[in-house]
Amino acid sequence: MSFILIKNGTIINSTASFVADVLIKNKSIALIGQNIPKPLSATVIDASGKFIIPGGIDPHVHLDLPTPAGNSSDDFYTGSKAAFAGGTTSFIDFVTPSKGESLIKALNERKAVAENSLADYSFHMGITWWDPSLEAEIKQCIEKEGITSFKTYLAYKGSIGISYDELFEAMKAVAKYNGMITVHCEDGDKVLELQKQLIKEGKTSPRFHAQSRPAIVEAEAVEKVLQMASITQCKTYLVHISAALSMQKIKEYNLPNVIAETCPHYLLLNESVYDNDNFDTAKYVISPPLRSVDDNKILWKKLSDNCIKTIGTDHCPFNLIGQKDAGKDNFMRIPNGAGSIEYRLSLLYTYGVLSGKISKEQWVALSSANAAEIFGLSNKGKIASCYDADIVIWNPETESCITTENQQQRCDSNIYEGFTLKGSAEMVFSKGQMVYDKGDFFIKGIKGDFMSRKVNK
Repeated sequence: MSFILIKNGTIINSTASFVADVLIKNKSIALIGQNIPKPLSATVIDASGKFIIPGGIDPHVHLDLPTPAGNSSDDFYTGSKAAFAGGTTSFIDFVTPSKGESLIKALNERKAVAENSLADYSFHMGITWWDPSLEAEIKQCIEKEGITSFKTYLAYKGSIGISYDELFEAMKAVAKYNGMITVHCEDGDKVLELQKQLIKEGKTSPRFHAQSRPAIVEAEAVEKVLQMASITQCKTYLVHISAALSMQKIKEYNLPNVIAETCPHYLLLNESVYDNDNFDTAKYVISPPLRSVDDNKILWKKLSDNCIKTIGTDHCPFNLIGQKDAGKDNFMRIPNGAGSIEYRLSLLYTYGVLSGKISKEQWVALSSANAAEIFGLSNKGKIASCYDADIVIWNPETESCITTENQQQRCDSNIYEGFTLKGSAEMVFSKGQMVYDKGDFFIKGIKGDFMSRKVNK
């Protein structure tokens, strides 16, 4: 039996902050209180002047994602190591079945790929095709496999994208078993039409990626999904919302069964990065693309107003050399994605909390507690007795600068290059084991577990 006693830190949960001690027993939080006596042989850590927060839960990552340009450059080992360095201790990745493939077969194959994860993980199950026979597998995923959320793409027509009609059928089936549909909202047909027109006009450099995916194609898709969510009453989670116009639609419909997510890059970066024809611009080729400064401001406001419930990273890095350069002469061939799994908490703290845009409690809600509640991770997302001892001791006084050279993610570029940060994850515990301490990793023998989830009634 092992004990760790963390003393004198400020505990920050999504609803309250207070100074107290935390006693970890084996993998769980055993006790919270004032002046907890030291158990025999316990390790004692003084957290005076520091925050004690629940480990981050990233609800949206793509590790070891297969693409025609090769798999995304972080696998489950390197990606989870980077996550630990930034204070994220669990995440939800994706199963992406091929068209016609069994969901259960694809799940088993994906679990094998994820076996080297250091952090706890779960999956959203992809629906990349539709046939009425899939309903039985959706039921099996929810009731037997611990997979309660299903990812759909309205973008990427011709590969994993589905039609609105197919999405409607999937929503009806998922709603029947009280599951959740998550949707990438970009009208794939309109995107493809714009892409082909730009290429025909000789506009092939990375800067034109953004022009092929204007905010209106996201907002129109969002509105159609909202209409279907209203009819089916399916719990619906809109991933990586990037545009103020989309948030306007969400506010207009105001559906209690719809949840919005955004990402750090839609808060902190803007479309000015596309204002050149340099190939380096390819590192910003993500979907949806970056928007205007005004969109940034509106999204921050929606965070502050609790209209956006979660921050996912959509972590999916690709190397510029050897992967993204497959599209140097045609932006359509550039694999979409960038990395930020290790920076989510520090970016939100520096540019959200310290600037007064969100409170410390909202910071914890957005980065951990809300995802735990939404996706049925009942023992995570809170510093409380009997919860998993996924704990971060946060030092609010550290200062650093993001560079490609000092990052943990495995990639030859970084979209946040040069950003300054205030505050960092000083010590990180995963299920009661210290895995990170002031830049050093302690991961020998550490293994993440698959997180089986249940639907929220």
